[in-house]
Amino acid sequence: MPAAQLATTLGPQLSSHLTGQPTVTSLAVADPGGLIQSVDWVAVAPPLIAALAGLAVLLADLFLPERRKKLLGRFAVAGLALAVAALLPLTGGTPRSTFCLQDVQGTAGCSYVADHFALVFQLLALGGALIAALLSVHTVDEAKLPGGEYWFLLLSSASGAALLPAARDLATLVVALEVASLPAFALVALRRDGRGAEAALKFFLSSVTATAVMLLGVAFVYAATGSLHLGVIADALPHAPAQLKPVAEAGAVLVLVGFAFKVAVVPFHFWVPDTYVGAPLPVAGYLSVVGKAAGLAGLALVTSIGFRAYGHSWGPVLAVLAALTMTAGNVAALRQRPDTEHGAVRLLAWSSVGQAGYLLVPIAAAGYRPGPDALGATAAYGLIYGVVNLGAFAVAAVVGRSTGNRLDDYRGLFATRRWTALALAFFLLCLAGLPPGVIGLFGKVVVFRAAVDAGLGWLAVVMAANVVIALFYYLVWTAKLFAPGPAAAPAAAGAGAPAVRLPVSLTATVALTAAAAVVLSVLPQLVLQVAGGSLF
Repeated sequence: MPAAQLATTLGPQLSSHLTGQPTVTSLAVADPGGLIQSVDWVAVAPPLIAALAGLAVLLADLFLPERRKKLLGRFAVAGLALAVAALLPLTGGTPRSTFCLQDVQGTAGCSYVADHFALVFQLLALGGALIAALLSVHTVDEAKLPGGEYWFLLLSSASGAALLPAARDLATLVVALEVASLPAFALVALRRDGRGAEAALKFFLSSVTATAVMLLGVAFVYAATGSLHLGVIADALPHAPAQLKPVAEAGAVLVLVGFAFKVAVVPFHFWVPDTYVGAPLPVAGYLSVVGKAAGLAGLALVTSIGFRAYGHSWGPVLAVLAALTMTAGNVAALRQRPDTEHGAVRLLAWSSVGQAGYLLVPIAAAGYRPGPDALGATAAYGLIYGVVNLGAFAVAAVVGRSTGNRLDDYRGLFATRRWTALALAFFLLCLAGLPPGVIGLFGKVVVFRAAVDAGLGWLAVVMAANVVIALFYYLVWTAKLFAPGPAAAPAAAGAGAPAVRLPVSLTATVALTAAAAVVLSVLPQLVLQVAGGSLF
């Protein structure tokens, strides 16, 4: 199917249940007040399994002898794999909802809806957490991190990130966002060289400030509408009393600020480079994909459902922020010096800020042209970005074990680790949107089309300019992999020293992400099948 048809194909499948009433499968039973709930356990299984696995790991850590603590990592990986598998029973049918209440008119308001939108972003969150867990297995052992605490925090954060896309009221959204965020602070701080504590403090202070602002916004919205359910808020905002309209508008702005922080939108991006450099490398990869996916899902929900009446206001604001975000991220990545310590991780951090700008474009376009296209384009690009970005962090972990993570440390990598270098080159070309990384080009075309269809020609021009800027630093990094240099010296000298054998989990992570990126580039229609409806 041509790329131009992606938004049209994805949109109806992703958003058909966002603007209407979901199919209620779990209402109050024999209780006019709606206080007795019949919980749909199948619907809540994906985040619930991740949470229960976290508790099981924490308890097992108390009783397992030290020599068997390595089993905790395997159990965590198995738990996340089971959580991903729990998405399958929810596919192919009508949306399932639970934790529902009824008002006197009999209208249902549900706090949890497992519709197509939720399933796609839960796949991104749980799948990203699974890859991050595979990447973490060797890191926990080699860095001597506390295994029980590490795996508990990772699983807890993943459960919050999986809960957020299915949340349909502001209270659940805030709780899910904090469940995803609070363990992440501690994960960053687990690094023992002092850098982790500094990074965690910056991350914590900026996040807490954003959360406080968002909670104030939730209070304003509740005061103006009398409800926390997104569907009720959407119906109430156009009819709010004149004296409460400024309160509602201020509340909407403040709520958006909290989610903008999670997506690392300018000017709420300043925590990203220091946090990624200071965190353990798998945690940095986790934050770049799963943390961003959680914030993006929340932003899409509150704009597409709760605040859709204010699309004429938040649409232009998000469009400007998207342009500023992609420009700030790409220009900062362009300025990274090849001899800077941790320069490769810092470049990936700034690159993730630039990618956040691209991810924001379709949501901004929805403010100008309400419809399903934005959700399809955002989900497709998010899935593509998640695979290749985690793959790049996996290769950074490989290189960091033997040398360092300066950009110069990658010079001549092809001579010593041929397949690793080829994998990183492919990931970088996907991020740049160049063949043979067809899937990256596929995603950028879809996002570009969303801007053009909404009449945002100026934003499409800004995006095109930023793609050219990003091409330069991605290609410079790719060229270093094949250039002769210090990394190639042992092989050139005929020393015959074999490369240090990689841990199985690290090899599996690189191979898994590379295989996924290659398959998606050869068969880009698989993105349509996962995010567009043939599998769901």
